[in-house]
Amino acid sequence: MSHATLLFRAVPLMAIGLLPLAAPASAAGDAAAGKKAFLQCQMCHSVESGGRDGIGPNLSGIIGKKAASRPGFKYSEALKKSQITWNAASLDPWLKKPSATVPGTRMIYAGMNDAAARANVIAYLATLRAK
Repeated sequence: MSHATLLFRAVPLMAIGLLPLAAPASAAGDAAAGKKAFLQCQMCHSVESGGRDGIGPNLSGIIGKKAASRPGFKYSEALKKSQITWNAASLDPWLKKPSATVPGTRMIYAGMNDAAARANVIAYLATLRAK
């Protein structure tokens, strides 16, 4: 096999191998746009540090926490058993379609199809810190 043939076959494989490295840059959202997109979530969730739970739990400081870990909130058994830690990688599919991510969840939300909007909401949630 010639060197040109080997190179021709190797370049696409190397490019595929680099895709995971490119993902975080494209997944980093705009927190200001995320705050606006989050308005639809505020019907069920509050974000103030130490704030109340609504239909859904307060989301202040959610990044880095285990799913179903807010004391006093009644979570579904499915979410309790999920072993999810909330971060960009776990929130993206959750926001896209919660019921597909954790079948049996009590969260009734059709999902956010726009990947950029999800990235923006995740960037906004990352700015929220619990006290």
